[in-house]
Amino acid sequence: MTRKFMLACAALAVTAKLSGAAFAGANDYVFEPVKPEIKKGDDVVVSVRLKHKATGKPVTDAVIIQTRIDMSPDAMGEMASPLTPVPSNEPGVYSFKTDLSMQGRWLLSIAAKVQGEAETVVGKITFRATR
Repeated sequence: MTRKFMLACAALAVTAKLSGAAFAGANDYVFEPVKPEIKKGDDVVVSVRLKHKATGKPVTDAVIIQTRIDMSPDAMGEMASPLTPVPSNEPGVYSFKTDLSMQGRWLLSIAAKVQGEAETVVGKITFRATR
């Protein structure tokens, strides 16, 4: 083999390795409801679990940068409720206190930064408020 050919192969291998890493990102993570049904009322707690899809492991070091909870548009139109972060004892679980004033479907929109990822992880989780 010639020196140029070996250098070209090495460069191709490095490029392939780097492009494989470029496929990792926000789509490698998922938010899931801890309990999809919650009793309606004031000061209820909604909790979501952030997991790495490939390993199924909880993501414990995410920084939540945005949250919003609304009555599902097909149920009531826009009706937002405030969210306040509350501590969670379970790894990878992020909890928020809110008022779910009506029974029906509520949509939690959440965005988080995961350490080591350039992209923001975004999720939309549906909860059902019951009597």
